[in-house]
Amino acid sequence: MTVLVGYLPTPEGEAAFAAALDEATRRSESVLLINSPRGGAPVSGDVAAPDDLAELTRRAATAGVPLEIRQAAHTGQFADVLLDIARESRASVIVIGLRRRSPVGKLFLGSTAQQILLDADHPVLAVKPKRH
Repeated sequence: MTVLVGYLPTPEGEAAFAAALDEATRRSESVLLINSPRGGAPVSGDVAAPDDLAELTRRAATAGVPLEIRQAAHTGQFADVLLDIARESRASVIVIGLRRRSPVGKLFLGSTAQQILLDADHPVLAVKPKRH
């Protein structure tokens, strides 16, 4: 089994990765990190830079947690991609980061996190970054 984490190079993504490492350590499992930019986008802030991935790899190694990173681009909804990977990998838990959104923003823009929470067949651990 593995701990699946949806990762973006943001404070929310960092919080999700840290929680995934903790869960993997507690469960004696590996971490599968998904960093998937939207397909067809010429430039994407969703893609983790090679230096960021090297740092995540170092942190996982220090924690003694095997880490697999997948960065394939996706089309459609990211929540669907993550849930498909959770089923394929038989994830024991899905870890996601949450960000603050206004009620109006939630109404008009939808929520990837909400779709994951509602549609997942696996346990979901949703974390927020620490406030400064």
